[in-house]
Amino acid sequence: MQTVVLAAGQGTRMRPLTDRRPKPTLPVAGRPLVEHAMDAAVDAGATSFVVVVGYEADAVRDRFGDAHRGVDVEYVVQERQRGTADAVRRAVPALADAPFAVLNGDGLYDAPSLRELFAGGPAVGSYRVDDPRAYGVLETEGDRVVGVVEKPDDPPSDLINAGVYVFPAAAADWTDVPATERGEFELTDVLERACRERTVRAVPFERWLDVGRPWELLAANEWKVPEAVAEAVADADADEVRIDGTVREGATLRGPVFVAEGATVREGVTIEGPAYLDAGATVGPNAYVRGVTYLGEGASVGHAVEVKNSVLCAGATVGHQSYVGDSVLGRDVNFGAGTNVANLRHDGEPVRFRVKGESTSTGRRKFGVVCGDDARTGIDTSLNAGVSLATGARTRPGETVLRDVE
Repeated sequence: MQTVVLAAGQGTRMRPLTDRRPKPTLPVAGRPLVEHAMDAAVDAGATSFVVVVGYEADAVRDRFGDAHRGVDVEYVVQERQRGTADAVRRAVPALADAPFAVLNGDGLYDAPSLRELFAGGPAVGSYRVDDPRAYGVLETEGDRVVGVVEKPDDPPSDLINAGVYVFPAAAADWTDVPATERGEFELTDVLERACRERTVRAVPFERWLDVGRPWELLAANEWKVPEAVAEAVADADADEVRIDGTVREGATLRGPVFVAEGATVREGVTIEGPAYLDAGATVGPNAYVRGVTYLGEGASVGHAVEVKNSVLCAGATVGHQSYVGDSVLGRDVNFGAGTNVANLRHDGEPVRFRVKGESTSTGRRKFGVVCGDDARTGIDTSLNAGVSLATGARTRPGETVLRDVE
């Protein structure tokens, strides 16, 4: 199945993490987010990839080159991000006259469900949610899709569009759709035409995640870190813990834990997995890592630091005597000594976070902070739950941060 991967967007809802890099390259269990989507596609039967790039395109090209796991990769450029139908239109010249799949580079899909989708078309991936009002909701007759309604106040079902499709070859000529009020060209209009002219199946996904906002990057790692560690442990024929790096005497690792080559765990450290320590990461001495945690390449967790259920991107440093919980730290972030992150509201309500200027519920009882690349805190900084530090932001020693730092 020839497969179009959409990876051109700026990822504005993921800011500040995407100020300097495209969302599909954000880290999930040691690999870029888009790579997980492409892996699922390969396992489902992808025979070629056409990757649509745009914002910071070289970061995607440099990762994959001209092939991924033996499957050819071709790139096309969407200079202006004007919607998903416009993105697919850019890919059409690279497609053969045959059915094709389209998937989002910022989505996670379970391979068995994707395999069923690829097995026959036309089809659209679907997923059941408790409250579908914020999504495109599928109208169905049995397992046949007859239409899609965008963000309805009165949803016709609880079955939403997961943004992954198999289209007939004829759909290559259907991407010239009318612009929306926002001036974008949407692939749902192509789906609507497919529903009129073909029988389109709704293929239910057992597991699916749209990774559009920072807390969803946490959720992506909560899904994929245990899988990646389990795979690494199985490859080494080990029992819960795989150590390719260095673990000093006096450290305690309770699985599942993966310590990659070049990573170091020092004396007095306790790690309670699932935890993935990437190449060059260091922990300790006397630190505590727990929950589902990913430490990126060269990340550093220092003396008497506790990190819980968090993502530290490449080069992020939490020097000593600090607490980081349910947070995402961008590349080369540096937390001064005694920096403490709050991750819980006293009223028990879900933590809120500002997305594109609007206060939005994360749906998570516990959520800490999000820091853009190169953000730094002064010693004894206190960061309230749900605040963000912009790329390159600074805090003063002893500062209590209750609002986003621009």
